[in-house]
Amino acid sequence: MAKLKREEARRRRHRRVRKKVFGTPERPRMAVYRSLRHIYVQLVDDTRGVTLLSASSLDPDFPQVVRGSNRDGAKAVGRLAAQKALARGITSVVFDRGGYLYHGRVKALAEGAREGGLQF
Repeated sequence: MAKLKREEARRRRHRRVRKKVFGTPERPRMAVYRSLRHIYVQLVDDTRGVTLLSASSLDPDFPQVVRGSNRDGAKAVGRLAAQKALARGITSVVFDRGGYLYHGRVKALAEGAREGGLQF
């Protein structure tokens, strides 16, 4: 049996996670995507299939003193997403790590969102 490529293994993990994680209007799904240079997060209402808001290290509101591809940048994106969510009246979310391990930048983003006031 051939060894899985890294991206295919991540996609399998993501499908496994998505079987259990579902976003509603009151408690949307906080979906994370991590590239080599940037990190992105979306709050998604899965009942309607609509993205409620998004934040990333490419956002104009992102603090330029922090680079986007490290843990500090991920934490800043988490805080930015929490700030936008609270402005729209969203206080709790379901965290979808996107098949990535809960470690490093993904963990920092989650901690930043919690510091910003989101509950999950």
